[in-house]
Amino acid sequence: MSKNIVGFSKRTKEEKIDWLISNYFNGTNEAKQLLKSYWNSDEKLQRIHDEFIENTVSNFYLPLGVAPNFIINNKEYTLPMVIEESSVIAAAAKAGKYWGSRGGFKTSILGQEKIGQVHFMFSGDPKKLYDFFNAIEHLFYSDTSEITKNMSVRGGGITSIKLIDKTAELNHYFQLHACFNTVDSMGANFINSCLEQFAKTLVREASNSDLIKEEEPLEVVMSILSNYVPNCVVKAEVRCAIDDLEEEDGLSKRQFAEKFVRAVEIACIEPYRAVTHNKGIMNGIDAVILATGNDFRAVEAGIHAYASRTGQYRSLSNAFVDGDDFYFELQIPLAIGTVGGLTNLHPLVNWSMELLGNPNATELMEIIAVAGLAQNFGALRSLITSGIQKGHMKMHLLNILNQLKANDNQKEVAIEYFKTTPVTFSSVTEFLKNS
Repeated sequence: MSKNIVGFSKRTKEEKIDWLISNYFNGTNEAKQLLKSYWNSDEKLQRIHDEFIENTVSNFYLPLGVAPNFIINNKEYTLPMVIEESSVIAAAAKAGKYWGSRGGFKTSILGQEKIGQVHFMFSGDPKKLYDFFNAIEHLFYSDTSEITKNMSVRGGGITSIKLIDKTAELNHYFQLHACFNTVDSMGANFINSCLEQFAKTLVREASNSDLIKEEEPLEVVMSILSNYVPNCVVKAEVRCAIDDLEEEDGLSKRQFAEKFVRAVEIACIEPYRAVTHNKGIMNGIDAVILATGNDFRAVEAGIHAYASRTGQYRSLSNAFVDGDDFYFELQIPLAIGTVGGLTNLHPLVNWSMELLGNPNATELMEIIAVAGLAQNFGALRSLITSGIQKGHMKMHLLNILNQLKANDNQKEVAIEYFKTTPVTFSSVTEFLKNS
């Protein structure tokens, strides 16, 4: 029997759930009760969550944790982090404390420019198109004045618009390439609204222009912002005298610094290593992105494109020894916001922002970059000394015990036992069988 349904989105929440249970879960009450068990008991709060997206049937929880002891530009922070992976927050907190006693993290904003494009096709004379663009460029600004009015008051708006000829790569393809400053908002809706008006202006003026009206008509393909923002960049760094580092597992302080640098250099030239290296950085970045209600998918896409900007995928971080000093730094593009979207709707996003002191967008960029650098430091420190699994599997022990349905007494005994014994799924299984 077909499971196609007409008008699903118009059904009530209960009706949607009943249809799902009937068609996919054999009408079992357990499946329905599981969904309801994750509903918030506060009906008003649940309604807020229901209206974030379409066809909501329940909430999907991820843990919200915190990493204290961060010093960023001489200011103390506790970072909110939302993530499901064990050991991430522990590693971040450990790195925060480590560098907090060595001067803390320093950050700087290298740019705030965001990008949007109108993609269109034109098979006529490119020179006539450029003359046409130059003649009407001012209209793109005037026709969007109502859209940009409030943003301009806050110090943002459209910063430039260029016509770019891409016909060498795709026949008849041109684009309007526009740059924006969206101040404290991520700016997706603002940018897209401007771009769609640019497209209307372009088509309207082309149909009336003496310059190109005899040419083939231009066709707008699409108008959309780009999540690649190579000029909206933040830098985070730490530095200290090598003598101020700790000795690590039989390594002298200088040996540790030099081995650390070699580990980063490998990620700079070996893509297989670079992907995992950068994934570790994103553990910290995504966790704070989620906690502050920002779009981690857009950030991920832009950052990974940035890691490939030389034509090869490389490490996002860099480390080096200069004489008697150790340096470790991270430079990433970040298009995020502190107003609009979930930042004003989700109660725990509000809580997270208050925890951070209600930062503006540039301050939040700096905090997020620090989370990535701290996570990278913690991972590399483990990798070149004790190995990544020792700490990770210890943190993963509770997940294994819960998966194996261990009771409280078994958990207590197992935690004590595995303080000195390697943790694997099979070793924990065997331990429970014999306990």
